[in-house]
Amino acid sequence: MDADQFWALPGVTGGIRRAGFPVLAPNRLHRPPNWHAESEHLAAFLPEQPVAVVAGSNGCSAATRLALAFPTRIARLLLAWPATAGDITVDSHTRAGLAASGASDQNIRALLDGQTLRGVTDNELATLTMPVSVLPSAPENPFHQRRTVDSIRRLLPGSEELYGCPEPPRPDFPSHLDRLLASITKFADR
Repeated sequence: MDADQFWALPGVTGGIRRAGFPVLAPNRLHRPPNWHAESEHLAAFLPEQPVAVVAGSNGCSAATRLALAFPTRIARLLLAWPATAGDITVDSHTRAGLAASGASDQNIRALLDGQTLRGVTDNELATLTMPVSVLPSAPENPFHQRRTVDSIRRLLPGSEELYGCPEPPRPDFPSHLDRLLASITKFADR
């Protein structure tokens, strides 16, 4: 899944632009060896001034690593539909997909390891200093479980929970677009 399928085609990036915000929606690194490589790839797209970062699903791990590496360049961080780490069923499914794509055991471990979020320890997550908002998947699903949102909120007690909705590629997402856009633009405009 690329940025166009996740953000553009469902209308998210266009809606944010229509609200008057500039949008950069780079594709994540193709077949990254680890989350650090993902954050280095994304860092090349950061403008000089601090920005609001909106990340979705596994992109929350990449964005969190980015915020940890470049805290002065990230004004605020929105973790939307954060992917659940440490679920045996989900991890075995993901492990099989990564292995079928040719990922080494070392890379698979690097991409699946983590606590609340893949690729990030809870101690690291708790050190984020910029404002963080979390948007849950509603309804939750095996890949985006409620417990992930609750854990992030517990580790970042100053974080804010936004209105939840299905992820953009899901067929039930379109009826939630306007409310999601309102949440994102309010988040970015602070």
